[in-house]
Order: sequence, then structure tokens, then C-alpha cells
Amino acid sequence: MVRGTNKGGWMTTRAIVWFRRDLRLNDNPAWASASEMADRVTALYVLDPTLLRAAGEFRRTQLIAHLHGLDDSLRQYGGRLMVRHGKAEVIVPEVAATCGATLVSANADVTPYARHRDSAIKDLLGPGFQRWWGNLVHPPGAVLTAKGRTSRVFTPFAAKWNRLPLPTWPENAPVAVDNDTGEGLPTLESGPFQEGGEEAAADRLLAFSRRADHYGETREFPALDSTSVLSADLRFGTLAPRTLVATIGTTTGGRAAFVRQLVWRDWYAHLLWELPSLANSSIRTELDRIRWENDAADIAAWKEGRTGYPFIDAGMRQLARTGWMHNRVRMAVASFLVKDLLVDWRVGEKWFRRLLVDADIAQNAGNWQWVAGTGPDAVPYFRVFNPVLQSEKFDPDGVYIRAFVPELAGIRAPWIHKPWTAPVWELAAGGVTLGTTYPHPIIDHRFARSRTVNAYAEATRVTND
Repeated sequence: MVRGTNKGGWMTTRAIVWFRRDLRLNDNPAWASASEMADRVTALYVLDPTLLRAAGEFRRTQLIAHLHGLDDSLRQYGGRLMVRHGKAEVIVPEVAATCGATLVSANADVTPYARHRDSAIKDLLGPGFQRWWGNLVHPPGAVLTAKGRTSRVFTPFAAKWNRLPLPTWPENAPVAVDNDTGEGLPTLESGPFQEGGEEAAADRLLAFSRRADHYGETREFPALDSTSVLSADLRFGTLAPRTLVATIGTTTGGRAAFVRQLVWRDWYAHLLWELPSLANSSIRTELDRIRWENDAADIAAWKEGRTGYPFIDAGMRQLARTGWMHNRVRMAVASFLVKDLLVDWRVGEKWFRRLLVDADIAQNAGNWQWVAGTGPDAVPYFRVFNPVLQSEKFDPDGVYIRAFVPELAGIRAPWIHKPWTAPVWELAAGGVTLGTTYPHPIIDHRFARSRTVNAYAEATRVTND
């Protein structure tokens, strides 16, 4: 960087803002710092084939929609989004050399892949590569124990997190934006999960803020429009988590309950930063001794939503149809796979990572390990969600089930939660023939729970011996 006279004294004539998981201009420190220090900015997005292959159709479609939205936002500055295809380690230095940029500004990520990529680019660009933490409320290392590490227990982490002030960074400044579109925006060939762009995301946040007071009372019921449905916006960075905290606030029960979800999000990100193995390895290593069944037919039935447990099947069909699933249902279907079918949690984590529009490695792996009992502060291994009780409690009238398992639409509660117990006349009236129009349960829950508890206990005993 060179010393100049404009924009507060420090300037560089040209900068690149390398967008990754921060597809917005508002409340984006990477954009704000570059706009403050540069006269002209190239707005760059690199379509990495490795990351594109890892994403399922829902996430790819949503990404393209948000790229179009970001391009629209950049038009306010007279420019366009440059899209390039290939490996960032090659393209970013190449674009910097071509346009004469002395600054590349980006928001950091916690995944092992992103860290390896950024390390390589740092080696090439040196101090001209500037990273911010605009996609977390607090950056890794900001919430530490007395021993200087991230707490392995959530509650003390949350207590310290809540005492910290929101981070600060520069404000956006007027800046000229290049009009080079590179290889051009991909065509949006199908409808995304949500309307793309930060303006649409801001509308979603505003809509949720009007009902956030009731979030704590209603968020567990998948048939209700009660969750924020902002997880995909956080994943793609069309909203900054700092913006969410500032907008929702923490003064009431419902609002505080929502912000607590952002604390969980930061916690898992901080843990992945500190423990890169979180993404693929059990943190409680002794539980890698579990003798998983990993039955291929059971796994297929779970993925396809034909386990014979309506609440579980509804969740898996919602995922397959929309790329999204209600959080309560995510926990129920994860528990069913791991603790009813005794399938390695990594099988489910990879399936979710592929299909979910909001898939985030830190959150996905952290939550799967929590349900499986293999991670930090995880649910005890002997806690096994009962799929029928989950259904009766959180979808009492069967509205959610009927929406995604239409062959059971004619079955009334309480039998819709466990149709194998329904009287023959109830099944006949609803047009259901078990084993034909809807499957029998693929496993008995009581047997499954006993089998799983024994398998976990055995793994623990082997380690202790």
C-alpha cells in the first residue's frame, strides 16, 4: 500500500474484493475496507470446481441466484461481478496481476479446505492479502478459557460470548467498480430455495424480526411458520450475523433464544478452527470403536423417507424435495439414523452436506456429533430420541406429516404418528395398506435403543480397559 491524500490518508489505487461466503455489500468488512482504501475495486467470485462438485443441486442453484443478486448490488457502483472458473490459487493472483491490484480483501472461513487455499494465496500475495471475520459474530480466538482454548462445553462459551461487544469495522465508502464480468454469471435454470440477493435477505430478516418475540415458544413445531429460515442467508453471507444480532436484539425470551442459535453457530466454527478433525473424526475418539451396522438397505430407506416412521420420513422427504429441513426434525432424523439404525454419523453428515441448501461444514458436523454423542458437550449416548414421541409432541395433529407423506393424509391423529398401531378400519378409511402404500417400520425402536446403548457402552468399556 502507498500513502496518499484521499480516503483518510491510506490508499491503494486498485483492490480486489474476493467474495466467497459473503455475497453482500452491506455490513461486509472485506468490501468496506477495500472501498475505504482503494480508488477502484474489482469484485471477484471464483467458481471452484471442487466446491461445486461437493454442492448438491439446491445449493448450486441458490448460489447462482445470490451471485445474480450481488451483481445487481454492484451495479449501484457502476460495475459488475467478475466471475472466473477454476482454482482460486491460480485465478486470484492472476487477476491481481492483470488489474494491478495491491490489495486483495476477503472474509476468512474456518474449513480445512478454505484454510489451505488461503494459506497458499497468502504465500503468493503476502501482506496484500487481507482477511476479515465478517461471517461470524466473534472471530475464533475471541472467546477462550483461562487455558487459552475454546471451551469444550457450550454454556461457559455462551456466557463469555454474551459479554463481548459486537465487533467494529470500517463503513462502506463510495468507490468505482470494474465492469469486467469475466466469464459471466451462470444461468439460473431453475427456481432457488429463496429469492437471491441481499435485498431479499434483508426482507426475510425484517419479516422474522416482526415475529421473533414468539420464537422461543413456537420454533420447535415444523408445521408452523415459526423459525427464521435465515440459515441459508448465513451460509451464503447475504446477511451478516452481526446484523442479525443488532436487528433482533437479546432483550426478550424469544429474541434471546434466537441469538443463542448464533452463539452455537460461532461455537462450532471456533471449534472447527481449533480442531480441524471435527469435520470427519469423532472428538470422543473412544467412540470410533463402535461397531456400526451400516446396513445399506437401512441407509437407503432413511435417505428415501421410507422407514415406516412418518415423522422421520416427512423430514427426509422435505430434504429431498426442498433442500431444507426444520431443525427439530433434523435432530430427530439424525438420531434415528445413528441410534435406531446404528449407522455411523459420518454417513448422515455427508448426505446432509450434499443436499442441504444451508450446508455449513462446522455446523453440520458439530450438530451430527452432538446427536451422535461423539463431540464436545454432546448429548449422552444413552439419550435416544423416540421417533414416535417426537412426532406426537412436535407435530401433534400430523400437519407436517401430511404435507410430506401424502399417502397418510387420510389417517387421523394419534394413529398418523404410528400407523402400524391403527385399527384396520382407520387404515382402510385412509386408503392405507401397510407394506404396500406405506411401509411397516424397518426396526423396532425399543430393540434399537437397547442395541445402540450396548454398542456405545461396549466401545467405552474397551477404551477404559
